[in-house]
Amino acid sequence: MMGPKHDFSGAHVLVTGGTSGIGHACAVLFRDSGAEVTITGTRGSTADYDTDLAGMRYLQLDVEDKAQIDAVAAALARLDVLVNNAGFALPSIGLDEWDPDVFDRAVAMLLSGAFRMARRTVDLLAQSVIPGGGSVIGVASMSSFFGIPVVPGYGAAKTGLVGLTRTMAAHWGPRGVRANAVAAGLTRSRMTAGTFAQEAWTAPTLARTPLGRLGNPDDIAQAIAFLASPAAGWITGQTLAVDGGYTISG
Repeated sequence: MMGPKHDFSGAHVLVTGGTSGIGHACAVLFRDSGAEVTITGTRGSTADYDTDLAGMRYLQLDVEDKAQIDAVAAALARLDVLVNNAGFALPSIGLDEWDPDVFDRAVAMLLSGAFRMARRTVDLLAQSVIPGGGSVIGVASMSSFFGIPVVPGYGAAKTGLVGLTRTMAAHWGPRGVRANAVAAGLTRSRMTAGTFAQEAWTAPTLARTPLGRLGNPDDIAQAIAFLASPAAGWITGQTLAVDGGYTISG
């Protein structure tokens, strides 16, 4: 079944980490809805990826690098929607977030980096004339609400993102800028491929999920598009759980 149709014609959208997973699904959805889409990734060019990046502007970004965040923001002439998606759980590359230095990296990447990008682009977002106005949309997580022992840094950052979303909404609302987030449940992506392969992880999650399946990137992208659309024009400061009902099930 096809998702709802959105019209973002004339909108300028930045999706950080837009080369794979949730970020790529968002970028494709906005592109196919008429937006001018800029994506970021860590590699040198689009030729280094095997995903569909046609019709998108590409900027290189390591979200842990403050100067690169500033450079990406400075490269934008207009912006209507910022999707702060870049980042990953460091244990997925074999690092231990219980190491304080690794913990600091996780928070810098997933929370401080997201704030810096929003702060550097808010003046452009405040100039948006699209229906619903400019908006910042963060990608939170189930670890925003639950303690997951393997990812203390990731969880702390994603919990902080929920509070930051509320604060940005309160501070920037008078400028016409909305701030919201989606809290993604366990969603298929390159980052979660190892988790999905482990029955010990997926079976308990599925058992608790009323809708009985794990998520796909488009499930999250559709929610993000809704929050960026005129249909959500009076919604700000909220975090929408997109998780098949996991958070409300005992």
